[in-house]
Amino acid sequence: MPGNRVVVYQGPGQVSVEQIDYPKLELPDDVVDGLGLPKQAPHAAILKIVSTNICGSDQHMVRGRTTAPVGQTLGHEITGEVVEAGDDVLFVKPGDICSVPFNIACGRCRMCFEGKTGICLNVNPARPGAAYGYVDMGGWLGGQAEYVMVPYADFNLLRFPDRDQALEKILDLTMLSDIFPTGYHGAYTAGVTTGSTVYVAGAGPVGLAAAHAAQLLGASVVVVGDLNADRLEQARSFGCETVDLSRSGELGDMIAEVLGEPEVDAAVDAVGFEARGHGQDAAEQPATVLNDIMTIARAGASLGIPGLYVTGDPGGVDENAKVGQLGVRIGLGWAKSHSFTTGQCPVKKYNRLLMNMILSGKARIAEAVNATVLPLSDAPDGYQQFDRGAAKKYVLDPHGMVAA
Repeated sequence: MPGNRVVVYQGPGQVSVEQIDYPKLELPDDVVDGLGLPKQAPHAAILKIVSTNICGSDQHMVRGRTTAPVGQTLGHEITGEVVEAGDDVLFVKPGDICSVPFNIACGRCRMCFEGKTGICLNVNPARPGAAYGYVDMGGWLGGQAEYVMVPYADFNLLRFPDRDQALEKILDLTMLSDIFPTGYHGAYTAGVTTGSTVYVAGAGPVGLAAAHAAQLLGASVVVVGDLNADRLEQARSFGCETVDLSRSGELGDMIAEVLGEPEVDAAVDAVGFEARGHGQDAAEQPATVLNDIMTIARAGASLGIPGLYVTGDPGGVDENAKVGQLGVRIGLGWAKSHSFTTGQCPVKKYNRLLMNMILSGKARIAEAVNATVLPLSDAPDGYQQFDRGAAKKYVLDPHGMVAA
């Protein structure tokens, strides 16, 4: 039986790679005890992980900005090869290379039937919705590892049609587990369409994915805002306009410098609750981006909000922020008849179609987010570099399969 190394949170700013048991076809105790489900999981599969990515959502935990305990395993962006399938798994088999949506979903509850797989009712006793390796999300082990167990495999796994083609395009396909669908969800729910002008707040990987998605949806101009010069340069590398939020001044005026008017047709918040204000030495202001996108989105616009907001933030700037209560100008949004879409992206709604865009060469998401490969043992360094603002999307390669 092979071993299994996994990335583990060791306290604010610290992760390590630790040895744990090889996975079994069993559900986590939290799910078994809280939902009364059987421990044995013949509907599950075990995957040898081909690639697994470091996500900004992981970084929130590693910064100590959630209630994640020391010992929390990490990683929810998973692509892998099936090496074992339970007796009830009918449609995937050993040798298949598959993308794993970060949302864990049963495929049998009301939410799953409605396509809302981000809020499945049967995978987390604490609240609707679950994810691998994330605090308060059901106790599922993380996927920044060598092997992982995927429940309800027939429903959750997206099998790539050709193994050789998948390995050739793995740096693009690895983004299907989260950030490409999440960015697309942000742009799509913001109403981006042919000829739209679009503002994307945040030039991290999700923001860059949203910007690329907006281009695929037909936007005429995509403007990306950030404080980080390297990340803004990355946005420009694939045709985006940018605004440097380290400058003083009003965002609408910066938008007008690009578009000739101070508003856009659609806006996306790809930052979330650790947002900062504008200017060179701006302090954290968690409602900044939400208020910005209401300010510069035209009347009647839709706002996509894939950026993460939490109900527990020990590092919040005040007592309200610590429980996710922010100073959002809802009156402004109401007066402008804005609509808002929040919450986890339902990855299965988009991943198959985005896979087709990658395999056909229409989408080049790895280039857009500057995918950068590291061995699993270098995960701690990847976290540190990402936290310092590197304009890269770190892809961990546990078995040396990405290079091959």
